[in-house]
Amino acid sequence: MCKDCGCSINSHSHEHTHADGSSHSHAHAHEEGHTHEHTHAHAHSNPQLGDKKTVEVITKILDANDKEAANNRAHFEEYNILAINLMSSPGAGKTTLLEATIEEGSFKIGVIEGDLETNQDAERIIKKGAPAYQITTGQACHLDAFMVHEGLHHMPISGLDIVFIENVGNLVCPASYDVGAHLNVVLLSVPEGDDKPAKYPVMFKAADILLITKTELLPHFDFSVEKAIREARKLNPKVDIIECDSKSKKGIDKWINYLKMKKALRG
Repeated sequence: MCKDCGCSINSHSHEHTHADGSSHSHAHAHEEGHTHEHTHAHAHSNPQLGDKKTVEVITKILDANDKEAANNRAHFEEYNILAINLMSSPGAGKTTLLEATIEEGSFKIGVIEGDLETNQDAERIIKKGAPAYQITTGQACHLDAFMVHEGLHHMPISGLDIVFIENVGNLVCPASYDVGAHLNVVLLSVPEGDDKPAKYPVMFKAADILLITKTELLPHFDFSVEKAIREARKLNPKVDIIECDSKSKKGIDKWINYLKMKKALRG
């Protein structure tokens, strides 16, 4: 259980920022026992509950989430939208990447933002001219399919090409929750270090594409691109990898071309 990061609470407050910049908040309550226990690695022995009951709780939570994720995916497909789940540690550059993608202009983009607190990321996206909906999770360290479903009700998705789901900054929990996206994109920034794939294998195993970001900082950090790629491909031999820097726009053309290819494959 993610007790340290707050996932074990049974309810938390969400505040939302809409595409027009307005916001509201409400309490989001989970059923009793919904502790966000999301991987078997977290299911330690408990003399009071027993392993069997713990696994049953985990299975129930993930099964319900997966059904909602399938509904989300069907909704995206109904509107011919490519849905992308962006995951990384805090500060890896997810929002800056989105800003650069919007500015490039090839796609009509909407964004569902996930953060513990503040509406800052949604406000940044809205300023770039794209619709955004902010979900502030309070203490929950990831988005789940139900949160994304709620976001879809507030997203003007008709006519959009791509909806990005910017997950909460965390290299552990988001990897275990299907949110209904077609692609999982994981960012690894140069300042984080090249050891992250080895330290957080579940996240990198879940990636369809790995973006090594903030590459203009390579001269200032002890970061081996070759090592990062090698470790990522040990875990996930088929993962696509792009090196880019959203501020300088270096490599953004490769990212845009990748999106064009994936969008074309979906028709």
